[in-house]
Amino acid sequence: MTNIAPTKDRILAVDALRGFAVMGIVLLHNIEHFNFYSFPETSGVLKALDGTIWDFLFFSFSGKAYAIFALLFGFTFYLQSRSCNRRGEDFKNRYMWRLVLLLLFGFVNAIFFPGEILVLYAILGFVLVPVRNVSNKVLLATLVVLMLQPLEWAKVVYAAINPEANPEQMIFSLGDVYPQLGGSSFIEMVKANFVTGQLASLNWAWCYGRVFQTCALFMLGLLLGRMGLFSSSDDEALARSRRFWTRVVCLSLPVAVVMYFFKEFIYSQIGNPFMLASVETMMNSWYNLAFMLAMTGAFLLLYWSFNGAVLRILAPYGRMSLTDYITQSIMGSFIYFGYGMEMHKVCGTTFSVLIGVAMLVLQLVFAHWWFRHFRRGPLETIWHRLTWIGTRR
Repeated sequence: MTNIAPTKDRILAVDALRGFAVMGIVLLHNIEHFNFYSFPETSGVLKALDGTIWDFLFFSFSGKAYAIFALLFGFTFYLQSRSCNRRGEDFKNRYMWRLVLLLLFGFVNAIFFPGEILVLYAILGFVLVPVRNVSNKVLLATLVVLMLQPLEWAKVVYAAINPEANPEQMIFSLGDVYPQLGGSSFIEMVKANFVTGQLASLNWAWCYGRVFQTCALFMLGLLLGRMGLFSSSDDEALARSRRFWTRVVCLSLPVAVVMYFFKEFIYSQIGNPFMLASVETMMNSWYNLAFMLAMTGAFLLLYWSFNGAVLRILAPYGRMSLTDYITQSIMGSFIYFGYGMEMHKVCGTTFSVLIGVAMLVLQLVFAHWWFRHFRRGPLETIWHRLTWIGTRR
């Protein structure tokens, strides 16, 4: 077989960015023990190092890596829709079928990882269907409303009217599956993850603003695709993209810095716990958005400035992000959970991040080898073929 690679630099830049996001997700999942918060006691230098690494990785990637992933989900929808439109086809039905397939992949992933996001993406992905043909202005207005977190504003108003109210929001908790994650039975772990774990994950997404934010980011990715702001196909397109992302970085970075230091002051002024929870959700959502946009812009500008000299290494990794995401869940559950190696008992943050780096390198090497022989990743090939079942694509 021959070396097979994408032909457009624009795709390579986006794939590298997606690979960067998956890298952050893998590292975070490892130090969290794949949502199994069970850690050994540490002391001295190791305890200090554990805390430093934990804080650094959460500061760098928590809420940002997933946001990049969501942004590029919407951009991918744009690319696929445009390709179909050029052939005179409507991508709508194939896209909805594609989401059903993604839901099935999510169910598989949920067997091993109680905090997985593919099910959420498959459900929320339908939001792109009704907005796929609206004007850019309508699309922008819609995503801005969603990003403003309307449900949380409604909660703030409710809390102001009913200051004594503090209804329970988290009905399901990931803590409910900890006995099964730490137990020796694979079957019991699967049952707990698939039902309680997934319900807890969806409940968390609803309560902490991830539902509205994710929908908004899907739409933002679609909008940026329409406007050609990921493109570097020629000198003019590259110059336009560079100008846009330079402005984004210059605006979003100071906003993120101000919010980082200012949000704690705002929290301290609110005594109502129900109102405080909603304000925290909104502020964290906007802070993560600003930080993510700055990271995205900086990454793309670096990629284009040096023609992907270093960052290009992440492109194959990003091209098989579905395979990466599911296989890291399988490996991680076996490494840390009770049915497998039970490393949650001996690995603090420092050793867990080393395992994460090893997992990342293993996946990265595999991705580079795979794309020397094949056009799509293993699970991406299955997803593609089932998406276009009945056709010759």
